[in-house]
Amino acid sequence: MTAKTVLLLGATGTIGRATYRELRAAGYTVLASVRPNSQTDGLVPETVRRLSPAEVLASEPVDAVVSCIASRTGLDAWEVDHAANSRALKAAEQAGVGQFVLLSAICVQKPRLAFQHAKLAFEAELQASSLTWSIVRTTAYFKSLSGQLDRVRCGKPFLLFGDGALTACKPISDRDTARFLVRCLTEPDLQNRCLPIGGPGPAMTPRQQGEALFEAVGMSPRFSHVPVALMRCVIGVLTVFGLVSRKAREKAELARIGHYYATESMLVWDVERGAYDAEKTPEFGEDRLIDHYRALASGAVNDDRGDHAVF
Repeated sequence: MTAKTVLLLGATGTIGRATYRELRAAGYTVLASVRPNSQTDGLVPETVRRLSPAEVLASEPVDAVVSCIASRTGLDAWEVDHAANSRALKAAEQAGVGQFVLLSAICVQKPRLAFQHAKLAFEAELQASSLTWSIVRTTAYFKSLSGQLDRVRCGKPFLLFGDGALTACKPISDRDTARFLVRCLTEPDLQNRCLPIGGPGPAMTPRQQGEALFEAVGMSPRFSHVPVALMRCVIGVLTVFGLVSRKAREKAELARIGHYYATESMLVWDVERGAYDAEKTPEFGEDRLIDHYRALASGAVNDDRGDHAVF
């Protein structure tokens, strides 16, 4: 094991908690930097540091930093995804930390939104730093694709944008994401690289996700189609109102984010072909979305989506 003590950022999020568990299971000493008022259920009290990353790094020896912090809505991404990570990186360099593993997102391949540009700005800083780095660009998470369970249970149709086949992804679980992040600490082939990663294939369209959800709850599939053009109209109206209203500006940006995910696949973008490529999207792990749906439907796991709740 190269790194022994790891400073984990974002340990109170769902992926952060999964990464915390995997790091400890792998034998690392984990220090979790959390906000003063954060809920730390599930974290060993002795590992929690209610201090900023810079304060932790200035007071305790650390071999590597793993960052799972990200804006929950995308609206404050320049402060969270960029500035908070940037401050941690500078502190890590000053403290002589050797390695930094960053959880990013595959959607930065085609940046159109503020949060994507914020992520890319920090990615560039990390790559230019003196540390050994890994940038993990994940596809869609299980929790992000679970928002329509209650609708389906209530007998409502599964909502699709367009025909339900506009996009595709290789869903990945929090646990498999965490395992991949931990591997980056010791495997040279995963270092000083940007690493797109999805869960076990094949790629799934939203319609296929809906069919899997209906199967999990034991109901016949029913779908309702929302025109993508309607989303563009909503964005246009909110943009106009946003000229005089901050709340409308924020809603317009959230609508743009929704439109992006409704029209862009979370797969590797083949620049030469100008198309998304499922075959070129690496797969990792063993957890499958259908099994997650079944566990949700049976109550074996909780629907812990937080700000990923869309419907």
